[in-house]
Amino acid sequence: MTISPMLLFGALAISLTVLSFVTLFLATRHDKAVALAGPIEEERAVTARIAEKRKTLDDLEDELKKRREALAHLADVQAEVDALVSKLAELQTEWNQLEARRAEVSALRNETEAARTDKLAVDAELASARADLDEVRTRLSKAEDLVQRIEALTSEAEALSAHVEALREERRSLEEAATRVAALRKDAEQLEQELGALQGKIAAKTSELNETEDRLTATRAAQTDARQDLDRLNAEVAAVRQRLSDTELEQAKFREHLAMLEARKASLERDIERTKGIAAGGTGEAEEDPLRELKQAPQVVQRLIEWRPSSIASEIDALKRVRQRFEAFGLQYPDRTLRAFHTAMKVNDTTQMTVLAGISGTGKSQLPRQYAAGMGIGFLQVPVQPRWDSPQDLMGFYNYIEGRFRPTDLARAMFALDEQNNREAVKDRLLMVLLDEMNLARVEYYFSDFLSRLESRPARGRESDQTLRKDAEIELEIPKAQMRLFPGYNLLFAGTMNEDESTQSLSDKVVDRANVMRFGAPKTIAKTAVEGADQTPEALSRSTWARWCGRGLHASDQSRAEVQVNEMLTLMQDFGKPFGHRLGRAILAYAGAYPEAEGVADRLSVALADQIEMRLLPKLRGVEVEDRSQQFDQLRRKASEFGDEKLAEAIGQSVEAASTTTGQFVWKGVVR
Repeated sequence: MTISPMLLFGALAISLTVLSFVTLFLATRHDKAVALAGPIEEERAVTARIAEKRKTLDDLEDELKKRREALAHLADVQAEVDALVSKLAELQTEWNQLEARRAEVSALRNETEAARTDKLAVDAELASARADLDEVRTRLSKAEDLVQRIEALTSEAEALSAHVEALREERRSLEEAATRVAALRKDAEQLEQELGALQGKIAAKTSELNETEDRLTATRAAQTDARQDLDRLNAEVAAVRQRLSDTELEQAKFREHLAMLEARKASLERDIERTKGIAAGGTGEAEEDPLRELKQAPQVVQRLIEWRPSSIASEIDALKRVRQRFEAFGLQYPDRTLRAFHTAMKVNDTTQMTVLAGISGTGKSQLPRQYAAGMGIGFLQVPVQPRWDSPQDLMGFYNYIEGRFRPTDLARAMFALDEQNNREAVKDRLLMVLLDEMNLARVEYYFSDFLSRLESRPARGRESDQTLRKDAEIELEIPKAQMRLFPGYNLLFAGTMNEDESTQSLSDKVVDRANVMRFGAPKTIAKTAVEGADQTPEALSRSTWARWCGRGLHASDQSRAEVQVNEMLTLMQDFGKPFGHRLGRAILAYAGAYPEAEGVADRLSVALADQIEMRLLPKLRGVEVEDRSQQFDQLRRKASEFGDEKLAEAIGQSVEAASTTTGQFVWKGVVR
C-alpha cells in the first residue's frame, strides 16, 4: 500500500504540532515547578525525562530531515512513521501519568500554603504570648517592688510605734518636769520677792547685812523642810484617801452593825422590863407577830390580783398591744427598742436585770412602766436614795425597839409572790421591779448580794428543790422568826441610771450581769400628744410567758451564733476586756429568745447587734481609743456585718468624741 507524500507530511505536521504542544506544556509545567518553594525530587525526574524527550525530538527532527531527502525510501519512512506513532502513544501515556503527578504537586502546593497560613497564625499567637509574658514580667516586677515597699513600711511602722511609745514616755516625763518647773518657778518668784525686799533692806541698812543673811539662810532651810513635810503629807493624804475608799463599805457595815446592836440593846432592856413585870405577878405585854407587816401585800400586788386573765396568747399580739399603749401615752420608742427590752426581760435567768442608761428626760422610766402595763405585768417602782449603803435599805430592817420587822414594798411583794415559802402566794402572775435612778448610791453596797442571789437561782422548773434554791434565798434578819425569801422567775428586774455629776458608775459585776440599754440624746424634740385612751388591765399568764421564753435557735442558726460569739470573744480579748462563759451563754440565750417580727428577715443578726450594743460596748468604758483604733474599726465592721449601720455610725461618733476630749472611750448610745 502506497502512502501519498501529502498524507505523510500531514501526519508529520500533526506529530510536530503535538510535540510542540507537549514541549510547550512541559516547559510551562517546568516553569511552574521551578516557581514552587524548593525543588521537588519528582519534578526533577519529570524535567529530566522531558529534557530527554526533547533531545529525542531533536533527533527525530534530524531523522525527518533525512527522510525528506530520501522519500524514495517510503517503506522505511512508513516504518519510521509507525515508530513515531508508537512513540506518540508512549508520550500520551506519559502525559496521562504526568496528570496524576500534577494533582500531587497541586495538593503539595495547597499543603504548603496551609502550612504557611498555620505558621503565620502560630507566629501571631507567639507574639501575643510574648506580649503577655512581658506584661506578666512587668507586673511581677511591680509586685516585688510593692512587697519590698510593704516590708519597708512595716519596719517603718514598727519603728514609728516604738518611737511614739518613747515619745509618750518622754511626754509623761516632760509633763512631770513641767509640773516641777511650775512649782519651782512659783518658789523662785516667791524667793525673788523676798530677795527684792532683802536687797532693799540691804541698801537701806547695810549694817544689818549679816543678820539678814542669817535670816535668809534660816528661811531657806525652813522652806526646804516645809517642802519635805509637804511631800510627805501629800503621800500620806493619798494613802489615807485610798484606805478611806477601801474602807467605805466596812464603815457602812460597822454603822449598820452598831445601829443593830443599839436596837438590840433597847429590845433586851424592854424584854427585861417585861420579865420583871411578869415576876412581880403581872401578865406582861402580848407577843406581836414580827412578820405582820411583811405578810401584807403591797398595793401593786393587790391590784395585780384583781386583774382579769389576759386573752392574748400570741407574742406578736402582745407586742402590738404594748405599741398601742405607747401611742396612747404619746411615747415614741422604735420597734427595735421595744423588741430589745422585751427580749432582755425574757432572759432574766441568764441576765439578771436590764439597765436603761442615759441623760435625764429620754423616757427611761416610762418604757418599763408602760411596757409592763401593756403586757399585763405588775409594776413596782423602787426609788433609790443617795444614803443607801446596805441590803437593809432595799429589803427592810428589824426594829428592836418595836419588836417587829419593817419591810419595804419590795420585800412585801417578794413574799406575796414567793410560791416556795408562802402557802398563800399569788399564783400565775408576773411583777416587774424597777430600781429608779439606781446609781444615786453605790449599787454594789445595797444590791450586790441581791444580784448574786438572783444569779444563783436554779434552772426554770426546778425551783421547788430546796437544796438547789438554798443559795438563792434571801434570809431576813429577824430574831425568833426565821424567814427566807426566794426571788423566783415571776420577778423581772430593771433599773434606770442618769449620767451626771451626782451619780455613781456601775461596777463590772453589775455590767456583766445586765443588759445595758443606753438612750442617746434625741436629734429632735418629739411632740407629745396623749390620746387619753386607756386599756383595760389584763394579767399575763405566767405559763404563757414561760412558753415565750422557751423558744430557741435552729441548728444552723445555733452554729452560726456560736461562731459569731467566738469572734466577739477574740475581739474583746484584743481590747483587753475578755468575757467568760456566763456572758457567752447569755448572748446565745438572748439570740434564741429574740421574737419574730414583721420586716425582720434575719432576727439572729439583729439580736447579735443588740448584744454588741448592750453587753460589749459598756465594758469598753475607759479604753484608750488611740491605742485600740484597729479594734474599734473591727467592731464597727462587725456591726455593719449584722446590718446595723446606725450602730456602726454611733460607735464611730463615740470614738471621735473620745479622741477630741479625754482620749478614753465612753459609749454615748445610738438614736434609732
